[in-house]
Amino acid sequence: MPSARERMADAIGAYIAQPRFAHATWGIDVIDLSDGRTLYRRNADKLFIPASNAKLYTAALALHTLGPRYRFHTSLYASRAPSANGTLRGNLILYGRGDPSLGMGSDTQTPTDWADKLATVLAARGVKRITGDLIADDTYYAGPPFGAGWEASDLLSGFAAPVSALSVQGNTFTLRVGGNGACCTASVDPLAADVRILNTLHRSAPGEYDPLGLYRAPGSNRLYVFGARPPSSKPRVFNLATPDPARLAGGLLADALARHGIRFTGRIRTQHWPHPGEDEHGKGLVRITDVRSAPLGTLIRHMLKHSDNLYAQLLLMASGKHQSEIGTCLGQRHPPTLTAYWGICAMRAMLRDAGIAAGSAFFEEGSGLSRKDRVTPEATTRLLRWLDRQRFANDLKQALPVAGVDGTLRYRMRGTPAAGNLHAKTGTLRYAYTLSGYVRSANGQPLAFSIMLNDYARPRNTDGRPTAGRATRDIDAIARLITEYGNVPLPPPSASSSTIPTGKDSKSP
Repeated sequence: MPSARERMADAIGAYIAQPRFAHATWGIDVIDLSDGRTLYRRNADKLFIPASNAKLYTAALALHTLGPRYRFHTSLYASRAPSANGTLRGNLILYGRGDPSLGMGSDTQTPTDWADKLATVLAARGVKRITGDLIADDTYYAGPPFGAGWEASDLLSGFAAPVSALSVQGNTFTLRVGGNGACCTASVDPLAADVRILNTLHRSAPGEYDPLGLYRAPGSNRLYVFGARPPSSKPRVFNLATPDPARLAGGLLADALARHGIRFTGRIRTQHWPHPGEDEHGKGLVRITDVRSAPLGTLIRHMLKHSDNLYAQLLLMASGKHQSEIGTCLGQRHPPTLTAYWGICAMRAMLRDAGIAAGSAFFEEGSGLSRKDRVTPEATTRLLRWLDRQRFANDLKQALPVAGVDGTLRYRMRGTPAAGNLHAKTGTLRYAYTLSGYVRSANGQPLAFSIMLNDYARPRNTDGRPTAGRATRDIDAIARLITEYGNVPLPPPSASSSTIPTGKDSKSP
């Protein structure tokens, strides 16, 4: 009778040998977590685009560098103390230190609670009027507001929001098109995003095809809304990247000042790298108060469960900032200027400590949005095994999506042995699909696995309709075969997992 390893190898081999994968490349590595023994491998030493599996590496770096109890601080300063009559004749400085969760809201907090807290403290100190400017300063991190290798076509979308040390509400705003019986109106929320709409939408004529389009040049706050819509069109809502996160934060704080009866007569100004930051505002700043984030372990949970790109890039930057304050990395005599490069260097140092071979993992940024990132399945399972032996192992495992339960795996592998058992990070870019994590097999063995599928386009018929299910269903089919390791006999995955058309490919977690 074939061994459990042979049965799993035969089942996986038969699945990935389907003709529709002829032009694609599979990379799979499965190991016994307890002793590192390889149970199955295919192209495990080849480099693949990891997509959001990169977040596994970023989470490991942040936990390794900063620890699960680390908290971010956002500070409010004044350039001078307020006068006895409650007038602040100086500037108010909102200084960010990379908190990705500021203004994200929760079950117990609204998205503007942070600003109300700061305004409450000012009011309690007797401040009634501010005649200076409100300066929103995000110079804590050095670098451009996007990850290296992010595609220009993505930068308008909320999933590729700009990176800022003063980030708020995910650095996004909502655009609503239509509503209340009007087909062609366009509005922004919140107004503090300071987005100027140039709306040329018009009612479509019979037979006219001019689809709704959006365009904003990088760095500009002018959003063009164009195209034609039928009079009966339903409203459309878009989650878009704000052009200037620091400006949004400053605007939200100014709104909070008004709510708390503090008259602000100055301007909202922003301070960005490469200009000097906090020190330029003058010595002797008066600290008003801070807003603290939840512990890093909680932020990691949000990042991995929801595959949040902004969180990932900011956690890479936070790790890089920590490394820059040490002043050296891997013995470099001339350390880099950009905070993200410090983070990438710290990543390389961590991978060396984890025993991962040089050349088996390359990163340009921390989220996986870049197609320049490359890792091998073997490097990923080695990382997972190394993480399992770290003091923060439970923080990492509890942060991963759980099949059929939550996060980006909530609706996947329901009703299978993987449900509630498999903890893994998803990854999807167009033509690149990944899943890596932990599972307990049918015979009780703890396993680490990495499944990567690159260069796969779903086959389509002559009218363009797909003739096979999403690639994530194929990834899940392999994951279920791994979960069934040790069963006699090993059941094949359901044919429905690879034959149900479910719509077009898109960029997702």
